[in-house]
Amino acid sequence: MTKKKNELIRIIPLGGVGEIGKAMYVVEIDEELFVVDSGLMFPEDEMLGIDIVIPDITYLEENKERVKGIFLTHGHEDAIGSIAYVLQKVKAPVYGSKLTIALAKEHLKELPAPHQVKFFEVTNRSRMNFNSTYVTFFHTTHSIPDSLGVVFHTSEGAIVHTGEFKFDQSATGKFKPDLAKMAQLGEEGVFILLSESCEAERPGYTTSEIVIEEQLSKTFHSAPGRILVAVYASNFIRIQQVFAQAQKSSRKVAIVGKPLEKAVDLGVQLGYLTLEEDTIIPISDMQKYQDDEIIIIATGNRGEPLDALEKIVRKHHRDIKIKKDDTVLITFTPSPGMEVQMANAMNSIAKAGAEILTSSKNVHVSGHGSQEDLKLMLNLMQPKYFIPVQGEYRMLIAHSKLAQQLGMQKSQIFIADKGDIVEYKNGKMRMSGRVQAGNVLIDGIGVGDVGNIVLRDRKLLSQDGIFIVVVTLNRAQKKIASGPEILSRGFVYVRESEALMVEASEIAKNVIEKYVGKETFEWTNIKQEIRDTLNTYLFQKTKRRPMIIPIIMEY
Repeated sequence: MTKKKNELIRIIPLGGVGEIGKAMYVVEIDEELFVVDSGLMFPEDEMLGIDIVIPDITYLEENKERVKGIFLTHGHEDAIGSIAYVLQKVKAPVYGSKLTIALAKEHLKELPAPHQVKFFEVTNRSRMNFNSTYVTFFHTTHSIPDSLGVVFHTSEGAIVHTGEFKFDQSATGKFKPDLAKMAQLGEEGVFILLSESCEAERPGYTTSEIVIEEQLSKTFHSAPGRILVAVYASNFIRIQQVFAQAQKSSRKVAIVGKPLEKAVDLGVQLGYLTLEEDTIIPISDMQKYQDDEIIIIATGNRGEPLDALEKIVRKHHRDIKIKKDDTVLITFTPSPGMEVQMANAMNSIAKAGAEILTSSKNVHVSGHGSQEDLKLMLNLMQPKYFIPVQGEYRMLIAHSKLAQQLGMQKSQIFIADKGDIVEYKNGKMRMSGRVQAGNVLIDGIGVGDVGNIVLRDRKLLSQDGIFIVVVTLNRAQKKIASGPEILSRGFVYVRESEALMVEASEIAKNVIEKYVGKETFEWTNIKQEIRDTLNTYLFQKTKRRPMIIPIIMEY
């Protein structure tokens, strides 16, 4: 307990609820504001051309003087991927484990902050003191080492954010959880528990990593040709298993993808990955070995493996093509909205004659806790109030039902949407309003400059193409000097639609001549009438609605 009586406590999710990824949670204690995680999300299908999605941090910008720290639970992109963007706008120290901080610093190399950033490495023994609270940490088991739960100690009891976790009895070293510390927190009194919900719909316990290791060993020794492992760049536990089994089966490992190369270099440098010196070979050296001596481990440009897999199966990769007798290990679950792309990639692999192994063949297991894992966390913490986080809405509901099975009342459980304020004041916990929240889309170097209107235009262009009308006017003589000329892309094949083009040109000409003879006229009026008239005509003839762009010049 803190000595100071805390008057106001607020929990505000800015991301990570109603979605998987993009984790960001604000814990407000009196006048001090703390941020847990700063993640990103990979774009959904309809976000055409978008690279990544990050949380809207308007609330943090409006209260930047009150932000006392950003606490990172682990080093995956869904927890640290937006840290560089946030630090562009908010000056705050960053807290995390040794590996998490090292990975966060890599992000700042690509997009340096405009101010000096203070990083603090913390462990499960650290205690950070603030005016309204002190913060401690506990180890959890996840697919990346040094994952932490974060605890804010208040006069009402502990506010616990679990981070992402599962319980694995075979976990050792930097993957081992602090079960005793979790139980101690529960004994001392947990006021609010924020617990992840990604696998809240899956019954039982999450499969142990030892089962995966045994299956990898069997596969690596029996596969007749090359083995291609598609993996997230930050899935350290799977990467370590690949290296270990490669050494035992006398295979060499070629790494595909800059993010994966960086992650491996960092992991080896900091002691989180161990491998023999000659295990890794350059891609260019693969032809020096027999196929049954090779493992290719691959990820995409942003550490997302589906990107790399698609590139390889479409034969767009410079060095690697799928071959007969290859064995492809899918050691990841596709992001929401990517399932169709995943199915198409797997079909292409099968057509090439390769064997595909997925989680159903025990080559991959989730890094998140299933229902029994989540119940165990709830039983250890015994919270007074519960806020399920990190999951799509149905997962949050499923997690809340698990809590009710353990005896919690609905009045103790709060399912929050992005921007909702869950507030404790004067002895009562309630929803008390909203702050601005949502998605900020990153396209190239543009941050938030692509909104719904731009996405709508991209979708329109992708579906029905573009129809351009070009005309030159002689303003002095009040007549058309040249044109209208019609240009079409992605709408119809021009050579087979000459009659349509001629008629469209005539329609545009009639509209322009109606205006050009007048003493004064507005360009915008001409353009809008061309759009409206052609839109009606083209839809009648083709049942399509291309984007119509009139270009009018004069001399």
